[in-house]
Amino acid sequence: MGSKYFSNIDFYKFWNDSEYSLKEYLSDPATEEIIKATENELGYRLPVSYIELMKLHNGGMPVNTCFPTKEPTSWAKNHIAISGIIGIGSKKSNSLCGAFGNQFMIEEWGYPDLGIVICDCPSAGHDVVMLDYRKCGKDGEPEVVHVDQDCDYKVTFLAKDFETFICGLVNEKKFN
Repeated sequence: MGSKYFSNIDFYKFWNDSEYSLKEYLSDPATEEIIKATENELGYRLPVSYIELMKLHNGGMPVNTCFPTKEPTSWAKNHIAISGIIGIGSKKSNSLCGAFGNQFMIEEWGYPDLGIVICDCPSAGHDVVMLDYRKCGKDGEPEVVHVDQDCDYKVTFLAKDFETFICGLVNEKKFN
């Protein structure tokens, strides 16, 4: 990959490029112009590791969709699940600035304005994964959290940064 990020991930096996994933999640390549426009609209600096991943594959459904947790959520007692990783841009409805992107989730679904929604979940909007900028400010390195609407928007810490979150995704078979 030629990057200092994600050294332990084989990106040829990371993405589930189903027809649905390509249609609903995969956005045009993340150019510097699209990245800057997205950051300006959101009001946050995107993590470099997130940008690096989106330059390779701008959104999509990963093969491994579960992330272990130390506390229960409405999804499971020991993990959360994601449907897809949201790409940079505004053309796809499932992109950061798209019709069902970050602002939609905050304004229409009532999610706390603590950062950026980066993953949707199988619950059809009842929980999301977000970059949490509360500790680092709008230009810092955000933590990754799960926000659970069904539990009064409970925030559950997942990972210290985006790279750690991506590297920590595991296959759902681990929990069956």
